[in-house]
Amino acid sequence: MRVMSVSRDFVQSLGRGLEVLQAFSEREALTVSEAAEITGFSRPTVRRLLLTLEQLGYVAHDGSRFHLTPRVLTFAYSYLSGVQLSRIAQPHLERVAEKTSESCSMGALDGTDVVYLAGVPTRWVMRVTMTVGTRLPAYASSLGRVLLAHLPEARLEAYLGQAELRPLTQYTITDEDELRRELARIREQGWALVDQEFEVGLRSLGAPVRNADGKVVAAVNCSTHAGRVERSTLVEDFRPFVEEAAARIGEQLGPGVLGEHTAAPPERSR
Repeated sequence: MRVMSVSRDFVQSLGRGLEVLQAFSEREALTVSEAAEITGFSRPTVRRLLLTLEQLGYVAHDGSRFHLTPRVLTFAYSYLSGVQLSRIAQPHLERVAEKTSESCSMGALDGTDVVYLAGVPTRWVMRVTMTVGTRLPAYASSLGRVLLAHLPEARLEAYLGQAELRPLTQYTITDEDELRRELARIREQGWALVDQEFEVGLRSLGAPVRNADGKVVAAVNCSTHAGRVERSTLVEDFRPFVEEAAARIGEQLGPGVLGEHTAAPPERSR
């Protein structure tokens, strides 16, 4: 899969970096040796390229293998939102919005943030407007909490080591131990409720999207105004719609789709 330079303007290091990224189309996760075998580059060259990509946030390392992070989506957000992801998720998100008269969104982790990949806005006027590409701190959003709850332990530790748990409102969980307990509860019950922790008056419930491999690769949520929808209504009445949408989207994603988008922040380059 090596690219041959046909111009003296060809930047070899950039070309090699892109070839390393393309190697992940053959396998979901790669060691340095495996990436070197696929690209035909030497191990030292591949190692430097992977560590550079890791520092930039395009790949992450779980201790043995490298894998892509959602940051690679920044190259194709318009395509993904307009065609692929919207085509899969949008009808299901619209169904939730229609049944609840509230906004519904889909997102994935990128570093310490959750990034919105698709959504249907509410018909009500709200201060927070979420569009494709919007980023929120993962620890204070229902989408983010769902994804954090399903991270492997090492990647959750990496996240907690870099995330700044700031008090966005008087309700925000900022204590690491308390956040760990909340994530454990979310992992056990299968959904997350975040009540006015990101912004006073904003209440949301999120559920995980699993691909055909069973991996949590994204999350779906329904956001409401606390003065309009009670917690009990969100949990008892709206949750089944959110969970159904997440399940239907997951069924259509297939194995390997989105890779492991629930990526923790990259460790600093060694």
